[in-house]
Amino acid sequence: MASSGQSLRPCLGCREHNIFQTSSLTGIYWVVSEGQRSSENLQAQEGSMEKRTKKLIHLFHCAEAEELARKVAEQSDAIQLRSIAWRSFDDGFPNLFINDAHGIRGQHVAFLASFSSPAVIFEQISAIFALPKLFIASFTLVLPFFPTGSFERMEEEGDVATAFTMARILSMIPKSRGGPTSVVIYDIHALQERFYFGDDVLPCFESGIPLLLQRLRQLADADNITIAFPDDGAWKRFHKQLQHFPMIVCAKVREGDKRIVRIKEGNPNGQHVVIVDDLVQSGGTLIECQKVLASQGAAKVSAYVTHGVFPKQSWKLFLQNNSKDLSNWFTYFWITDSCPLTAKAIADKPPFEVLSLASSIADALQI
Repeated sequence: MASSGQSLRPCLGCREHNIFQTSSLTGIYWVVSEGQRSSENLQAQEGSMEKRTKKLIHLFHCAEAEELARKVAEQSDAIQLRSIAWRSFDDGFPNLFINDAHGIRGQHVAFLASFSSPAVIFEQISAIFALPKLFIASFTLVLPFFPTGSFERMEEEGDVATAFTMARILSMIPKSRGGPTSVVIYDIHALQERFYFGDDVLPCFESGIPLLLQRLRQLADADNITIAFPDDGAWKRFHKQLQHFPMIVCAKVREGDKRIVRIKEGNPNGQHVVIVDDLVQSGGTLIECQKVLASQGAAKVSAYVTHGVFPKQSWKLFLQNNSKDLSNWFTYFWITDSCPLTAKAIADKPPFEVLSLASSIADALQI
């Protein structure tokens, strides 16, 4: 496709037919008549061609990601929802059926997964391994939260790095007719985990931080924001995406038999401090960070995590009705809908707000 201002070159041997080649690399050809050579008409045709080249995506999804899948489909006419019958036999093992399997032959297909617990992983893996074999043009797996990402290293002999195990499983997804599967993951715990994946898949690492930046620009005190990281790991993971903000780095230090949170560098005094991390489990570290930031003069303290895991409903610790002094608690707690069950549970419960990944996922499907 010719870009704005790009000249069209006559294809060798085709001058008499007015056939022009836009790129020797893409091999895209454009037939232009003598009456269409005005720049206005060419620009109109370029815009029309750009729309035609958008891939039509057939999007399947697991049961718990249905709401997010619908939001993704609402972002573009080029995304159509497809369905799988998620049934079980009497013994509990999956009895799955991919609806209209013949209808997706030769089409671009994606699957939106949610590995929220070991109990649901096997049935989704079964569908994920089956879809590329249905003679489809390409296959993309969208796994917003890579659940074993925080178990990526061994501290002593005998530890099992389950992040590597999960990456190996996903690396065995069969190729489609178009080649290796693309695997889209948001804010994986450690960037070096990209090397856990084999050469038979193409990991694509996206981030929820642009959603946070968009939300921060909407705040009345947007010019008074300071970003805090609960530890050095979070700083290493995100500071380059947030480098235009003042920063605070916290750390856990040992005092006697206890490990407590201290401010390692930065000054929260008078600032709206936003604590940023990739995920939250029990939330204990975030609560300790909030306390120390507030005690050092922060005007407000909020938090953002891409993945609100919150096992055993630990999100309830953050509800404003559990705090005696709302002026000394979290003003906002932003999460994405990468963990659909959590996003549904905390909807309309202050201080929580859900920043949807739907638009970002829709864009990623066109990569």
